[in-house]
Amino acid sequence: MSITRIPASELKNGSYVMIEDEPCVVIRLAKSKPGKHGHAKIRVEAKGVFDESRRSKIFRAQESVEVPLIDKRTAQVVSVSPDSIQIMDSQTYEVLEMPLSSDEKIRERLEPGTEVEYWSSFGIQKLMKVLGR
Repeated sequence: MSITRIPASELKNGSYVMIEDEPCVVIRLAKSKPGKHGHAKIRVEAKGVFDESRRSKIFRAQESVEVPLIDKRTAQVVSVSPDSIQIMDSQTYEVLEMPLSSDEKIRERLEPGTEVEYWSSFGIQKLMKVLGR
């Protein structure tokens, strides 16, 4: 698996964390002070990188949390069909097929030969943005 571990106290807005076995980007952090016999707590609100669902979790400040390593790559569009897209990775020349993004701004700019950025982690790929055109 492509993860690393850091203390929960080092999390920041915009950093990545694993919640419910899903890579997420941190949207908001709330830190509480330690009580008389307790530990400081950190409430993390995050959004899934690939499924875009919101999640929240409370960690102890000293607790070690899993941070996913997300591979950000560029590719060239090979073909576009109504519900999927084929892209060729710019470094490995591997051809990948993935579902077409529901974002209209991305969909209208896709055509063969266009350069795109996609993210990959845990065997899941997602088209993030169109670079060329």
